[in-house]
Amino acid sequence: QVHLVESGGALVQTGGSLRLSCAASGRTDDTYTMAWFRQAPGEDREFVALISRNVPDPYYRDSVKGRFTISRANAQNTVALQMNMLKPADTAVYYCAHSRFTLLGNARTKPSEYEYWGQGTQVTVSS
Repeated sequence: QVHLVESGGALVQTGGSLRLSCAASGRTDDTYTMAWFRQAPGEDREFVALISRNVPDPYYRDSVKGRFTISRANAQNTVALQMNMLKPADTAVYYCAHSRFTLLGNARTKPSEYEYWGQGTQVTVSS
C-alpha cells in the first residue's frame, strides 16, 4: 500500500508560479513511476508529467513543456511539480499518481496504469 498526499495548490494570477509537492509513504521501495494528472470541472482526468526511476528524462504533455518541471527528492519519496507562467487553462485539481512499473509509450498517460492516487490539490489561475 502506498499513501500519497499532495500540497501546494492555491489561487494565482496568470503568469504566476506554484510548486506542488507529493509525499509518498508506505511501500515506496517499489516506486518506479510518479506522475501528475489534472482534472478540470466537467473534463476527463488528463496527464501532465511523469518521472521514472529507470528513465533519465521526465515526460510532459505538450501544453506544459517549457513551463512545468517535475522532480524527485528524498530517496524517491517526494515528487514536486514546479509550475511557471501559469495560464487560466491550467486551472484544475492536480493529482499525484504512483506506479510500481516503468511505464512506456501510451501507458504513461493512462490513469488506469497507476495504482495509487492522492486526494488532489486545487490550482486556480485567474485571468
